[in-house]
Amino acid sequence: MATTTGPVRPLDLGHDATAAAVHRIGRAAYAVEAELIGFDGIPALRESLAELRERPLRWLGAAGTGDEAGAEDGSLAGFLAWEREPDGSVCVDRLCVDPAWFRRGVASLLLRALLAEVPAEWPVTVSTGAANAPAVALYERFGFVRGADFSPVPGLVMASFALAPRTGAAGGAAVG
Repeated sequence: MATTTGPVRPLDLGHDATAAAVHRIGRAAYAVEAELIGFDGIPALRESLAELRERPLRWLGAAGTGDEAGAEDGSLAGFLAWEREPDGSVCVDRLCVDPAWFRRGVASLLLRALLAEVPAEWPVTVSTGAANAPAVALYERFGFVRGADFSPVPGLVMASFALAPRTGAAGGAAVG
């Protein structure tokens, strides 16, 4: 199996094949998260392709270099979507990796690319299912500080994280 990814690049969800790949990967990744956290009501699991495309987000994608299942070089291994909030912070709306690419550094690559792209003085926030241990560990490795847990709907506990403005290099922590 391939263990590397290609470069991170902006994604255009106006392109049908790109949008379809993002939608497919998002559903697959959120299905795994639903199992991890014991909650299958994650809104993105029910989001239509049209709803996904309407989101006013900036999208970054990491290309895979192929795998033994026959994926072509350059197929999407994962994506990150973010937006700038009115308070000037950056909110990571979603970070999803194709389950075939789990534990190969795709999420780290995407998060590192975001932190290199946005100015270091912009705080960054993200939330994930509190019981999603791999995601919690990822954000903590990157220096995010866990804030208060919250429950947006009954049965779902989310963990909030914040990364204060970074000093020095815009790339944030050197994490693998």
